[in-house]
Amino acid sequence: MVNSTLVTTLYVNPVTGNDTNAGSRLSPFKSLTRALKENKTPAIIQLASGTYSKASGEVFPLVVPAGVTVVGNEATKGTGIAISGSGEYQSPSFGVQNITLLLLGDASLVGVTVTNPIAKGTGVWIESAAPNVANNTFSNCGREGIFTTGTAKPAILDNLFVQNAASGLMMARNSKGEVLRNVFQKNPLGIAVSDFAAPLIANNKLSDNRSAIALSRDARPVLRNNLIAKNTQGGLLVNGNAVPDLGSNQDAAGNIFQGNGEFDLQNATSVQLVSAGNQLNPTLVKGQVEFIAAIEDNPRQISVGTSFADLIGHWAAAFVEALISKGAISGFPDGTFGPDAPINRAQYAAILTKTFQLPSSNKLNKFPDVKPDFWAASAISSAAESGFISGFPDGTFRPGQNLTKVQAVVSIVNGLKLSGGNPNLLTVYRDRAQIPSYATNAVAVATQKLLIVNYPQTDLLEPLRDITRAEVAVLIYQALVASSKEKAIASTYIVSPDVDVPSFSDLTGHWAEAFIRRLASMNLTHGFADGKYQPDKPMTRAQYAALIAVAFNPTPKRLAPDFTDVPKNFWAYEAIQIAASGGFVSGFSDRTFRPDQNVQRLQVIVSLVNGLALPAANSNTALTYTDSNAIPDYARKAVVTATQQKIVVNYPDPQQLAPTREATRAEVAAMVYQALVAIERTPNINSRYIVSTVSN
Repeated sequence: MVNSTLVTTLYVNPVTGNDTNAGSRLSPFKSLTRALKENKTPAIIQLASGTYSKASGEVFPLVVPAGVTVVGNEATKGTGIAISGSGEYQSPSFGVQNITLLLLGDASLVGVTVTNPIAKGTGVWIESAAPNVANNTFSNCGREGIFTTGTAKPAILDNLFVQNAASGLMMARNSKGEVLRNVFQKNPLGIAVSDFAAPLIANNKLSDNRSAIALSRDARPVLRNNLIAKNTQGGLLVNGNAVPDLGSNQDAAGNIFQGNGEFDLQNATSVQLVSAGNQLNPTLVKGQVEFIAAIEDNPRQISVGTSFADLIGHWAAAFVEALISKGAISGFPDGTFGPDAPINRAQYAAILTKTFQLPSSNKLNKFPDVKPDFWAASAISSAAESGFISGFPDGTFRPGQNLTKVQAVVSIVNGLKLSGGNPNLLTVYRDRAQIPSYATNAVAVATQKLLIVNYPQTDLLEPLRDITRAEVAVLIYQALVASSKEKAIASTYIVSPDVDVPSFSDLTGHWAEAFIRRLASMNLTHGFADGKYQPDKPMTRAQYAALIAVAFNPTPKRLAPDFTDVPKNFWAYEAIQIAASGGFVSGFSDRTFRPDQNVQRLQVIVSLVNGLALPAANSNTALTYTDSNAIPDYARKAVVTATQQKIVVNYPDPQQLAPTREATRAEVAAMVYQALVAIERTPNINSRYIVSTVSN
């Protein structure tokens, strides 16, 4: 059954609002308490910057009913949008509690900062509900940031838990659900799991806590691909009858423990635990733990099966194995790979030649110190002629000299002719002053293209250090990903330039802020001279073609027609030719392109599906859009495909496609970004406006 209920949007501003207002954008309420009394579902409550407290009229605890989404600023995880207060709640499973918010049913809380300032106070309480809690900050709560109990099945995604008095997250009774991609820092305890709770805890970062994770009673969590580092006491503590899932011989867990104080893993139970595919320091493992090898079918995991003894549990194992499978790199006769050994310039040239299949060269006497019979002479000449490497001012190549990190980065950027780096991106490196001036642009480009992978600290580039064999493998593999020749491998050490470059003055709190800023940080979209992005302004067909050309740089599939209304001196002529020859755009029957005509939402969707040649969906698949009858028959299959690929982004109502409406700059940016996600070029962004299902 199609849901035809429209979503009500209410606005709250603690500074300029009034609770006697209508709750509209121009006439907002003052308090969240007042907005929650509207009793309209489904509903979105949009919070403006400010503090929501007893002083501003809030009555705690705030109860968010099913079907209601409370929204602040997702892109900043609620910075400047603070909900602070406490009230009594009678929990069916734990008695009287002091809490800030109670989430019921499928309620959502996104983009706010939550603080419960009283002793033993909880930020968010979830009792036998399945809410979505994403992109928030939970700080300075008197006990924990979130408490789940009963049969709760929440989705706790991409939040920051910092400096709470007892723990960041507590999961008790029969709680399940998913805890994904959160950051836990400077809490006495990052995550506590007790009773019969059995959540999935994956891809989180737990650092600088006293202890990262503690299990008690009969807890049964599943732990996957978490980074548990630099916790002063320890990593994972297992008490009572708890039995965590730490992997099996068919399923590598991929958790990374490093730099913890007294223990990485302490099993205080009487039952032996099994660990498969985790990176642990054996001297920091206490209690009964059996380590078994993981046979991993999927090479794109953090920890993978490997034939090299010195790659087991290594942070770069997945990347190395991927290149080995391509025949681009190999190990040593003694059965080792030597991932942490340096690599010399000759060895590097050989890897480049194999990986990128560089054409052979007949000029084997290019460098005086590389004799024609030298084992790597042909590879060195090929790499040099292709622009990947060069010699020194004295004409020599120095094949036995070790390669530095910055030399490798410059080599890849030059060889692949990558461009578009923004120097402001270098602020992500705290040792950026060590980057030689000749290399700053290349490092910026490589950062922007997600080529840089720094272990163990992503903000430490160490440009002048000798690069290791593992680091070379990772750099080259990321270059293949950037060239759309390989699929992305998940790693916590990939430097993601999530920097506000540029800082648009009209994006703060905008629903598409995260999409636009990420595209801008990749130098794929730009604002205007006045410092604004104008996200709600329509986008022309010429502007759309320009974005397509730079975002996808498609390979020509056909000859681009010579549009009669696009002269060669038109600013977007080349971009239109690229987008047209790549199959993303086409003209009209009168041979015009109409570059100044605004592009429609449906045109964007069809363009992305066709241009990327995404696998076709069944055109008879039911669509849940309330206006699906407005979708022309010719476009239905493309809409279904785009929806299944999570490319469609609808604001403010995810169920309303509005196919014939002119697409705004924000909507185009969001859908182009999602298309990049679909082809595994960029990481996911969490947004409730991304449509993820096509039928009920």
